[in-house]
Amino acid sequence: MRTTSTFSTLFWVYGKRAKNNQAGIYVRITVNTERVNISLKRKIDSTKWDSSRQRVKGYSIEAKSINQYLDQVQSQIFNSFSDLNLEKKPISAQNIKARFLGENNVHYSLRYLIDFFNDKMNSKLKPKTLCHYKTSQKYLLYYVAQEYKTDNRFLNELDFRFVIGFENFLRKYRPKHNRNQIGNNAVMKHIQRLRRMIRLALDMEWIDRDPFIKFKAKLEKREREFLTKEELASIENLSLDIPRLDAVKDLFIFSCYTGISYVDIMKLTPKSIVPGVDSKLWIMDTRNKTGTPFKIPILNQVDKIIKKYSSNPTTNQNNKLLPTLSNQKLNSYLKEIADLSSIQKNLTFHMARHTFATTVTLTNGVPIETVSKLLGHTKLATTQIYAKVIEQKICEDMDVLKTKLEVKKPHLSIVH
Repeated sequence: MRTTSTFSTLFWVYGKRAKNNQAGIYVRITVNTERVNISLKRKIDSTKWDSSRQRVKGYSIEAKSINQYLDQVQSQIFNSFSDLNLEKKPISAQNIKARFLGENNVHYSLRYLIDFFNDKMNSKLKPKTLCHYKTSQKYLLYYVAQEYKTDNRFLNELDFRFVIGFENFLRKYRPKHNRNQIGNNAVMKHIQRLRRMIRLALDMEWIDRDPFIKFKAKLEKREREFLTKEELASIENLSLDIPRLDAVKDLFIFSCYTGISYVDIMKLTPKSIVPGVDSKLWIMDTRNKTGTPFKIPILNQVDKIIKKYSSNPTTNQNNKLLPTLSNQKLNSYLKEIADLSSIQKNLTFHMARHTFATTVTLTNGVPIETVSKLLGHTKLATTQIYAKVIEQKICEDMDVLKTKLEVKKPHLSIVH
């Protein structure tokens, strides 16, 4: 979808279909590369048509009448184009034709909505977020092809049945890159993205009813996994002779003591290290996901890692603070580190951020408001998820304490 459009009209006669030299008059509307033809329900002698002027030759009463009619048609088509422009509605040859013919029910399609959404959101959404939308759109078109045996669907055909059908399709679908089916929360994310696109269609007045009005998203609450103090220490104390694993370990520990996510660590440069309000060195940057600034004082564990790579030829050449690896490789190598550290949990790089929020900060008495700022959260409610995890941990620890106290309780013997 372009913000500016090339618009033109062309009047012509269909000479090949002429009978007794009587040929129908048509007008062609062209917008960018899209064009549509409209039959004007008028016929003339094809030999009297002037293709260069796009009008009937001569000054006969018939010629004047038809040419006057063609002038009116041209004016009405231009007005249809201008009206769509003023109303900030999509400019297309089909839409101009519909407006000219007085068709109140213009049929916008799912593919048109997808293209329009991607074009409008291209500069507003982060590349990773837009990538997620394109994945959802791919699944959506797969569903349309499988369920309706077509490659497109009109928006006014989308109803509650369509939505729950798409949900069921996602729950059964197995992506090629993954042996497992799509999880519940991932399914809900795809549904939410479709919902946002439909909301745009409603705002644009392309549809007059919301197919989601009866739909309720059902997200499963999941506890955030993190490393305990002992598990974190087992990785820190791990001695590695393999350079790639050693680098992964450093990146993971760096995240555990800063709370910085993978994508934000990868874009850190030496210029990200600046003096803070206490004149000591801090890490300052913005979150790629939200654009929110974060400012983190450098702990000793982090300082050692920064110094380790300050003279590294690769990081210096790339102007990076730390080694750069793909997220896929990082998570793959972390499985090896988990085995070497005898950690039974499914170790992922994002677990480091959870570990910072729980084991490193909240369990050591750092106020939740401070942790929220360090993590770069835009809402305190997001950070409170970790506080609930800590409360659960307190319950578990107290249960262990109760058991120990019961074991240590002295047995009193009664003397008669």
